[in-house]
Amino acid sequence: MAGKKFSRRDFVRTSAAAAAGAAAGMAASQLSAADKQKILNYNENMEYRPWGKTGLMVSSACLGGHWKRLDKVVPSCNKGGRGWLSFDLNDAGFQKNRYDVVSKCIECGINYIDACTVQECKAYAKALEGRRDKMYLGFSWYQEEMRSLHNQLVKSKQPLKPGWMTGKLMEALDKGMKETRLEYVDLWRITMHEQSSKHSDAEVEEMMKALEMARKQGKARFIGFSSHDRPHIKKLIEAYPQIVDSIVTPYTAKTKEMPGDSLFKTLAERQVGFFGIKPFSSNRLFKGDSTPGHAEAKRDSQLARLAIRYILCNPVITAPIPGMISPEQVENVAKAVGERRQLDVAEAKMLEEAMDEAWAQLGPDYTWLKDWEYV
Repeated sequence: MAGKKFSRRDFVRTSAAAAAGAAAGMAASQLSAADKQKILNYNENMEYRPWGKTGLMVSSACLGGHWKRLDKVVPSCNKGGRGWLSFDLNDAGFQKNRYDVVSKCIECGINYIDACTVQECKAYAKALEGRRDKMYLGFSWYQEEMRSLHNQLVKSKQPLKPGWMTGKLMEALDKGMKETRLEYVDLWRITMHEQSSKHSDAEVEEMMKALEMARKQGKARFIGFSSHDRPHIKKLIEAYPQIVDSIVTPYTAKTKEMPGDSLFKTLAERQVGFFGIKPFSSNRLFKGDSTPGHAEAKRDSQLARLAIRYILCNPVITAPIPGMISPEQVENVAKAVGERRQLDVAEAKMLEEAMDEAWAQLGPDYTWLKDWEYV
């Protein structure tokens, strides 16, 4: 695939063949030379994992879309002094930073980017121009997807008309692809309400129809959704096994398998790809603020590597997807993949104490992360 511009027609024709040819369940060290050639942007120093039932392999650490704290590295991008989604996408420093971060990902063998907001889709589509053949792109135009449509229904107090939500979701996908000049997306992972059980069964059915439609029309190679509602995620995977290729949901450095009825078991049985957000508990794991040269930078880098190593001990997760704001952070995460997987006693204690501290500092908007200790 390297060096080739993939068209929508190409991947519709080859997806079935790829699904039959992937080396499912094999570590990178076990892959043959032929298998390695099938892996997008392969790097000997990176580990690759099966991406659920897609037949593809992805790097065991990938790039999350968020760029929180980027103004600590590129102050010019935050001219209005507002939140990270208000950063100036046209700022030269911002664009160079996103290009350089993606370049470092490619250099390290990372081959998936997850973009879940309008801003992220625009920024990463631009950063990938001329090198789309190096990275898979997860895509969600979330501001016009399930959350917004659900809120419109609630506000209108009108019943859901058959086909209305499916149509609106397809319009959002088409609009997003047009504005980002993308001919297709590798994964359309619709962003549901964080507590997705708030969506009615009829709303969910409309969403699943849109996902299927996008795949059949060649607009999305693979399909899935994002939610923070663990029991509902499990329910949807079991109810729509032929539709859900991937989920995007939290996985922290405290997450453990639930003794019974675990989501992990369902993911493994159904061969669903699992990209884990919030691996650093929304940066609460760190004492520093990501400013270059900060006194806590060395400790924070070590904690980031410990968290990645801890998460990768679970073979069910496809990859954690931390948002990274500098090439140095990318290198640090890639380094973690290559380090000894199991934490020793001192490392485990360091990470546990740091996570206890992080969770004690979670604000009201993030206390829900504690629900992800047992999955």
